[in-house]
Amino acid sequence: MQAFNLMAGEDYRLQRIDMQQPVPRCGEVLVRLHAASLNYLDLAVARGRFGDVAPGFIPGTDGAGEIAALGERVEGWEVGERVVVGTFVDWSAGRYTTEAGKRIRGVSMPGSLAGYAVVPTTALVRIPLSMSYREAACLPIAATTAWNALVAGSIRPGTTVALLGTGGVSLFALQLAKAAGARVLITSSSPEKLERARALGADELINYRTTPAWDEAMLAATGGRGADLVVETIGPDTFRRSINVAAIGGTIFTLGFISGMDVSFPVLPVMLKTLRIVGSQTGSTANLADATRAIAQSRIKPVVDRVFEFDDAQSAYRYLEQAGHFGKVVIDVASR
Repeated sequence: MQAFNLMAGEDYRLQRIDMQQPVPRCGEVLVRLHAASLNYLDLAVARGRFGDVAPGFIPGTDGAGEIAALGERVEGWEVGERVVVGTFVDWSAGRYTTEAGKRIRGVSMPGSLAGYAVVPTTALVRIPLSMSYREAACLPIAATTAWNALVAGSIRPGTTVALLGTGGVSLFALQLAKAAGARVLITSSSPEKLERARALGADELINYRTTPAWDEAMLAATGGRGADLVVETIGPDTFRRSINVAAIGGTIFTLGFISGMDVSFPVLPVMLKTLRIVGSQTGSTANLADATRAIAQSRIKPVVDRVFEFDDAQSAYRYLEQAGHFGKVVIDVASR
């Protein structure tokens, strides 16, 4: 089969090669991949932020395709079914554990930049009829994370959600929050992106380049009350302002490290506001299934910024690095 191998480092490289097609074992299925989508996590892996990768490593966390073969003792699944694959293949449901986090697609086990992948049935979610492979490939990390953020923040009609930027997680959170009846505040440095966010339902648009004190602007937009949920996708550069914009009793759902991995912040406002700071480890297969079902039932269309051919996988990574995208960057694996 055709696949990409990753040579990690600051000058990372993806090399297309021919590999032997994997064979599913007991409890596993062989998935013929049709599409993959990229996340900031993929860039971190490529740059070696998660340590060295073994020679022959296949990158790519998110993917969707069809079941091509069944291993022994597989029940409830059939060849030909369209599936999206969860990130943590052993985390089917419940609380996150050390054991659940040992095998992560595209991080500690082969990912989606290949013609085929073997995964356990614990990682599979059926793709709704209304959704394409490209759209489904956007769900495992971004949609699952956004869904869990809204659950953590108890988002319902009348609540307020603050979003930083217009990446995949933020846009899924925007669409899901509006479907839940919430008010959404969003930032970007691009007027064009802000207008596109408005078209998706955003209520308050704040350009952080022209309004550096975007947290004060959000507070003003809420009459000083603040946001019930802040989806913190950036890290050290924005964390203090996220604390400022959070409402009393609010939740800061932290998942991003674009600006670094070490955060310092004042403890007193966290205490006085009785804030909840919740860390994200994406989510289980059950969380992915919940997010997929909510997106389908709400008729939400995943926002795909650009689709790259399989041969252009390296270009897709470079494009994501430029941080000019609006929504998800997708690689058409079926074009291999």
